[in-house]
Amino acid sequence: MTSIKPLFLSLLGFAIFLGLVSFAFYGKMIFLNSQIAFVSSSLVMLGSMMAYKRMIDTRVEHNIITIDDSKDIIDTLEDPYDLYDDTEIKDDKEADLVETVKEERAKLKADKRPLREILKDSKASLSAYRLLAYTSLILGFLYLNRQELLHIPSYLLGLGIPPLIMVFVLLRGKKEKGI
Repeated sequence: MTSIKPLFLSLLGFAIFLGLVSFAFYGKMIFLNSQIAFVSSSLVMLGSMMAYKRMIDTRVEHNIITIDDSKDIIDTLEDPYDLYDDTEIKDDKEADLVETVKEERAKLKADKRPLREILKDSKASLSAYRLLAYTSLILGFLYLNRQELLHIPSYLLGLGIPPLIMVFVLLRGKKEKGI
């Protein structure tokens, strides 16, 4: 949680600055668009960070390791589906096409995971933090659109600033820690 507090304070400070500048120089419509977009984008970013942090903390607490170091990273990037696996070298004359297709289908069926496992791995994406944040993003956009207040450039500006602030604050924190 130590990296979330400076991030939150930076986002809050910039939201106030953006609000003052947009209201003073551009008017109410630009102010509403930039603030709704900025706040909802900030909520999405903070919600995602908190959900992933919670998931990682739980995995560390229960000593669950999900990284498979048996394959080289370059092999994983070049051949993510093990199409060129060296352990199964077959002569093309011996292997019948129909048999090969049946074997591959059987492998795919064996690799299917139950719904419980999929939900267990997707806890961070189904987190209440993220779902509420995305709901605020959608409702904010719909509100502006229904009230005919939507100004796309200021809305996009408000959406784009929080990720940049996050990157800046996190990189600055990383540099200060000497990592």
